[in-house]
Amino acid sequence: MPQSDKHRFGMQLAHISRGWRAELDRRLAGLGLSQARWLVLLHLARFGESETPTQRELAQSVGVEGPTLARLLDSLEAQGLVRRLAVPEDRRAKKILLCEAAKPLIGKIETIATQLREELFVGIDEEQMRICQKVHAQILSNLERH
Repeated sequence: MPQSDKHRFGMQLAHISRGWRAELDRRLAGLGLSQARWLVLLHLARFGESETPTQRELAQSVGVEGPTLARLLDSLEAQGLVRRLAVPEDRRAKKILLCEAAKPLIGKIETIATQLREELFVGIDEEQMRICQKVHAQILSNLERH
């Protein structure tokens, strides 16, 4: 594959990622959450109720540094959306729990995100999606080796 195609692919991927997030952020603006906050809530919700992550695990999942997540959690905690619990085995660690008040909000976020996904995948068939996912999986695998 020519270098120009690889460059164009990388630029397109970055543009899609930024554009997708920006559009979702625009649609979620009415919920009173910044992109960083709704992203933390979504990641936390995806852990599931039986899998309460530590602050460190949540930071890794979201892709932010610990101090950045700590500030976000401070504001989410002040809003009554999350709660930190001490981990008995490790005094420095904290488990992060979603509060009941966050669940309807996460439902709204999920509904809006699902609607956007449906709109963005118009005109893409199953075979195209399968090939695209295979390409992305290989790129991710190559990244993990570095």
